[in-house]
Amino acid sequence: MRSNLSGKRKQLLHAGMLSGVIGRFEKAVIDCPDPRALADFYCQVLGMRVNEDTGGWVVIGSEPGLRQLAFQRVTTWIPPRWPDPEYPQQIHLDIRVADADQAEQDLLALGATRAPGGPETGFRVFIDPAGHPFCIVFGRHSPS
Repeated sequence: MRSNLSGKRKQLLHAGMLSGVIGRFEKAVIDCPDPRALADFYCQVLGMRVNEDTGGWVVIGSEPGLRQLAFQRVTTWIPPRWPDPEYPQQIHLDIRVADADQAEQDLLALGATRAPGGPETGFRVFIDPAGHPFCIVFGRHSPS
């Protein structure tokens, strides 16, 4: 599958449809029942600090304003049971983009699909070719 995606990307680059990269990695987001508690754990493990905390959404980073790892509350929590595929890991990537509409076109051309759902403000959800969700994020973020 990887060579197929690389081939698609090469075709798009040669056709002038892509300018190199679509976005930059912003952070990984981990689902959990208590975002603050898990953020505190990872702050101690990684030597990071809490940079955003809105109750159900906590972001940590190694410096003020950095958004390297985020934790989001889920209402129905079923913990993963590694390596049991019946209880998979709950994580997704956030990719910051400058132009959400252009990024969406490029991602769709590479084989991603838009996830169904309600209106999204500052982010859009996509599904990668293997079925994993990921988000593009855009606009300003307000560090604490």
